[in-house]
Amino acid sequence: MENLVTLGGFLRASRSRLEPADVGFPTTTRRRVAGLRREELAQLAGVSVDYYTRFEQGRSKTASRAVLDALAAALHLDESNAPTCSVSPLNRSEYIAGTTRSR
Repeated sequence: MENLVTLGGFLRASRSRLEPADVGFPTTTRRRVAGLRREELAQLAGVSVDYYTRFEQGRSKTASRAVLDALAAALHLDESNAPTCSVSPLNRSEYIAGTTRSR
């Protein structure tokens, strides 16, 4: 569970570093917090806002490699700063957030 909380914090921090103009969104509205809104990141990653919110809040324990890759691309992450993942030994079709990259 701790890894999910850590991943959620990482996603929030990464989201706050991107400005809407960095990804092609208009900056005409006032924002209460810096960075992208959850809705904007979900749209860029091609996932539902509800799914992304659950994932960021640590309420969704699994995500496919495709979803993780889409989030990394939407957040402009590369190998050096992307969250790390490892395949769960219990179910090889799901990915669990971890602390070391395994390849």
